[in-house]
Amino acid sequence: MSTTVWLNGCLLDIADAHIAPNDRGFLLSDGLFETIRVANGQMPHLARHLARLEEGCAILRLPAPDRTLLIQAISDLLHATKLSDGSLRLTVTRGTGPRGLVPPATPHPTVLIQATASLMTVPPPVRLGLSRYRRDGTSPLARVKSIACLPSIMSRMEAVAAGMDDALLLGTTGAIAEASAANILFLREGCLQTPPIPDGTLPGTSRARLLEDDFCTEGRLLPQELKTVTGAWLVNALSLTAVSSIDGHDLSLHAELDRRLRAFLFPA
Repeated sequence: MSTTVWLNGCLLDIADAHIAPNDRGFLLSDGLFETIRVANGQMPHLARHLARLEEGCAILRLPAPDRTLLIQAISDLLHATKLSDGSLRLTVTRGTGPRGLVPPATPHPTVLIQATASLMTVPPPVRLGLSRYRRDGTSPLARVKSIACLPSIMSRMEAVAAGMDDALLLGTTGAIAEASAANILFLREGCLQTPPIPDGTLPGTSRARLLEDDFCTEGRLLPQELKTVTGAWLVNALSLTAVSSIDGHDLSLHAELDRRLRAFLFPA
């Protein structure tokens, strides 16, 4: 796999790509990112990711990169790396600035695009625990793909240390919000549901597609209601993963529903 990246208008080997020490993304996590699936050399949902990036930039008062420039940059990187199947990570920070929290009056964002090759495989079912960390659905950060991921990192680390594969974070409402790096789908009384945005869940692109095509509805789930759940899946732009248990509550693996979800989200 090529080690070429796209950084601020240039294709570079990753060893030659440097971020300034006073970049606000490095110092303050002042930025956003998108992870974009590449399949057969195409990005079927690129427009969704760029729209979410632009919405996030507006929320953070961060100048959004020109969409035409980004599309050309992505095309150039795909050509340079010969990536057919895998993902692109698009990161935008506010760029360099003076010491302190207040950003420069005229920021010059840093834009980095990285390519990663991978095969589309079905991940094994995972066991989930409940995290002690919370997501605040009233915070603007709950609605953007912020590079400030420390609560998710700590949740995943603590879950693995406890013998689990991942963790579910609750919202400040007390309801389940999402996993450390994925939205969650619950099967309850034969209906597929996903937590609503006010409970702290990120507006994921795959989640949006499932809602738009009536594969699922929004529904609040409190931890004490987990026994009403008969199946669950983690879903993001790159994968669909069945859940075998949550906080010690064993779940069934619904092969036909799994097949239908997978065929819709990741068609061959």
